[in-house]
Amino acid sequence: MRAWITFLTLWAVTATAVALWLGLHSETPSPLASPPAVATAPPAVPEPPPEPPPDTLVLKAAAFDDLAGWAMDFTADALPALLRSCAVFQRVPANRPLGPEGIAGTAGQWRSACVAADQVPAGDDRAARTFFEGAFQPYQVTNRGEAKGLFTGYYEPTLQGSRRKGGRFTVPLYRRPGDILRIDLGLFREEWEGVRLPARLRGGKIEPYPDRADIDTGAMAGRGLELVWVDDPIDAFFLHIQGSGRVELAEGGFLRVGYAGQNGHPYFAIGKELVARQALAREEVSMQSIRRWLEENPEAGREIMHQNPSYVFFQQLSGSGPKGSQGVELTPGRSLAVDRAFLPMGVPMWLDTEAPSMRPSAPDVPLQRLLVAQDTGGAIKGPVRGDVFWGPGEAAAEVAGRMKHGGRLWVLLPRAVHLESNPAQEAKMVGE
Repeated sequence: MRAWITFLTLWAVTATAVALWLGLHSETPSPLASPPAVATAPPAVPEPPPEPPPDTLVLKAAAFDDLAGWAMDFTADALPALLRSCAVFQRVPANRPLGPEGIAGTAGQWRSACVAADQVPAGDDRAARTFFEGAFQPYQVTNRGEAKGLFTGYYEPTLQGSRRKGGRFTVPLYRRPGDILRIDLGLFREEWEGVRLPARLRGGKIEPYPDRADIDTGAMAGRGLELVWVDDPIDAFFLHIQGSGRVELAEGGFLRVGYAGQNGHPYFAIGKELVARQALAREEVSMQSIRRWLEENPEAGREIMHQNPSYVFFQQLSGSGPKGSQGVELTPGRSLAVDRAFLPMGVPMWLDTEAPSMRPSAPDVPLQRLLVAQDTGGAIKGPVRGDVFWGPGEAAAEVAGRMKHGGRLWVLLPRAVHLESNPAQEAKMVGE
């Protein structure tokens, strides 16, 4: 019996030893053994997304049949706007290039078309259409071949104001300051051609001009630059976006004001910020919804408006309507703001998009018409980007405030402006 117990004891000890030996030498660690150290690679750092390619204007030769709705437009309504631009072309030297790199030819190449435009009977759409088809060649505007772009609207607002500060009139509209410089960066580097930067000189150094927050808190006070005082900071903010408007004066009468310059800071759309803060849903962003939120949240609204550092300076205007960047009076429904870094001022453009109905609950309506590029704007960036001027009044404000639609754009150039006469544009004009 004792021998049997001794045998079992030896067997148990041997089995335990074998198990320990296997645990120490097996790839699967034994519960009695410490897990082996494992070398781990550092977490992979995600690569930053690639930079989007730069905006590049590419024009594609087209036919008038390619212009959706061309035969249905009241084409004669665009002629007064074109003739205003023609008057500008007549005043400059014939060899003056039009647009970036002379993409629209020279002023002299437009003169025969402008003379012919003046001979078209007023209000005769058939004659106007025949004139454009004979004198012009349409080109589709694309961004590196992408034809779809964004189109919005603007209008001429009416504000309440006074020539003197006092009472409820505490918000200034400033004239353009005399110490603001406009630096042409293209003089320093070729790749900066066309980039002009407002700044100021202080202590022998060039520095940025104050931004919106600084100006709103007194950076320009006491310099005698106040053009007029208005009663609502939100109205003033939207006037900066529209670029021009009318001020109904407490003293009687109206003062028309227009764009005179800008502080050089980039425009920032506060609708994006409201969406980021979940104050508004992306699909409900409009001028009306933004204004409503600002009115309901005055303290936060002031901080939100300061997120847009761009600040516009104004001048008193004469005439029956606001003037655009080309220096001519804008025509409601027929003047278009574009990015002059890509497109020239004064040229006819065909727009194919949609516009909001007058009634917010009604569906959008097609907008296919001939306009003339006569203005620019801080938010208008890129080749296929436009802002339709709708004129003054509540109806114009209703449509402009809700217009944010995709669309396509064509530029009409005189047939005298041909690719061979503009060698610099060969890389940008295809399909000729």
